[in-house]
Amino acid sequence: MFAPRPFLDSDMPRLQETVAEWIASAGRDAYDHVGELPHRVYDNLRGHPSVGDLVHVWEHEGDGRLGGVTICLRFGAAFDVFCAPELRGTDTERSMLTFAADTTTRHMAQDEAYVLTDLFETDTTRARLLNELGFTRFRVWDDVNTRDLTDLPPVAVPDGFTVRPAALDDAEALAEARNASFGSDWTGAAYRDGMMTRPGYDPAREIVAEAPDGRIGAYTVFWTDRLNGLGHFEPVGTHEAFRRLGLARAVMTESMRRMAELGLRRVTVNHDAENLPAAKLYGSLGFAVECRTLGYRRAKDQDSMSR
Repeated sequence: MFAPRPFLDSDMPRLQETVAEWIASAGRDAYDHVGELPHRVYDNLRGHPSVGDLVHVWEHEGDGRLGGVTICLRFGAAFDVFCAPELRGTDTERSMLTFAADTTTRHMAQDEAYVLTDLFETDTTRARLLNELGFTRFRVWDDVNTRDLTDLPPVAVPDGFTVRPAALDDAEALAEARNASFGSDWTGAAYRDGMMTRPGYDPAREIVAEAPDGRIGAYTVFWTDRLNGLGHFEPVGTHEAFRRLGLARAVMTESMRRMAELGLRRVTVNHDAENLPAAKLYGSLGFAVECRTLGYRRAKDQDSMSR
């Protein structure tokens, strides 16, 4: 029997290693890139006083085997469930989905009307379970884009800018850049302690474009899954004062060059399907849409007849 327990920082390396093994054995229909685990836990849930209330590791009570992980309250109303291949479509996966939906609903703000999740459009197993639990599809969520790490475009850096890996001393400038690109509320100390020093993150994999005045004009974090030869970008951002200079393109091409040097074969990047500027940028870099993720929702006060 599998049961949830609160997530600990020390769990992250094991989670990433195990999910990479699941992808190697079962494909990506039910799994996003392993880099999404630290991103969703440490970035998406920033500021929450106890991540252990929202992220749970599901272990077998007999042998400690990892069966899944649930991440709740992303964007204030959404949850994720990653489940071992041998448990897909079973009552255990159903229990994980019910637990994640209930946990998210319990922590949601009063003005949130729906609890949300998404899935790859090819994941018919998850779609069936969500429908049985009272969820309905309501939108296309993300385009999932991919390209080979061959025939890479050149790294073109505008005059006066420097493209380089980040360091812990960049925390303040990175916080400013993130706030000015996505409207977030990072402080330098919060970004350093809440992201840069957490398991799974490596400053050498956050590539920045530094302006002549020392500000960070653009940045991206590239994540690696060496078992599957797969890289991933999350996030990609440009400071509002430095847009339309080609800086996002510069940090992405430099990152792809580094991923290829590590022996990775492909790279992915997701974006909101309605974000046309992102689609244009990634298309210009040789990415093509591989598949889509679909958004599902259930009214917060709805009680599924099947639960």
